[in-house]
Amino acid sequence: QERAAGALWGLSVSEANSIAIGREGGVAPLITLACSEAEDVHETAAGALWNLAFNPGNAWHIVEEGGVPALVNLCSSSGSKMARFMAALALAYMFDGRMNSYAVGSAVCENVAKCGGLEGVRRLAMHHIDVFVQAFSKQQALSVAATSWAPTALMIVADFARIQEAGHLRCSGAEVMRFVTMLRNGSPVLRACAAFALLQFTMPGGRHAMHHASLLHKAGAGRILRAAAAAATAPLQAKLFSRIVLRNLEHYPADAAV
Repeated sequence: QERAAGALWGLSVSEANSIAIGREGGVAPLITLACSEAEDVHETAAGALWNLAFNPGNAWHIVEEGGVPALVNLCSSSGSKMARFMAALALAYMFDGRMNSYAVGSAVCENVAKCGGLEGVRRLAMHHIDVFVQAFSKQQALSVAATSWAPTALMIVADFARIQEAGHLRCSGAEVMRFVTMLRNGSPVLRACAAFALLQFTMPGGRHAMHHASLLHKAGAGRILRAAAAAATAPLQAKLFSRIVLRNLEHYPADAAV
């Protein structure tokens, strides 16, 4: 099972392969693996579904096949932090608005109807993304950091939020910019999730932190991150995590992050 999920995860890195996997019926087996009691397949299944969900057509296939409850279960109860993280990111991709064109006019299938329709599965996903991000947010540390913005206070928040293994993930420019765009999403939950993801990808010491910093510098993402950090109506996590990402980028200046 783990080998099968791992193979699909590796193949799904390519967008063309990802679309082909979705078209040829690869979504349902991954959802089955995500529901497995064997925790060793959770991470690979979540990683493959995260890659697949980047494509809006695949995201809709995941919804139709009953993938939202499966991803919610991974996000909330898997023993693997990485499985929980990637399940949350898959859910964020699915409900950031890009899937809407596929959902409009589509008949509500049984799997979606059981969860209260598309709005029901969206609310379910948002709730569990929020719970996941909150689990990596120490309220007292957030409050102190929000009051002082001191580097030491921000470091405490970053250390509590960090998922060490996430530093091994390597994202494409399109994936990184998907999260930067999400910082402007109308959903506070998605803004916080996007900032949380970018924090993981840019933490100094991560295997691909310099690569991700380079992509952010080249895209001029600093302006959006600064706006997110200063937004009066943004959730506290989104503001602080965005500020931490800006500090992370200082470790990799634009002329050095290549």
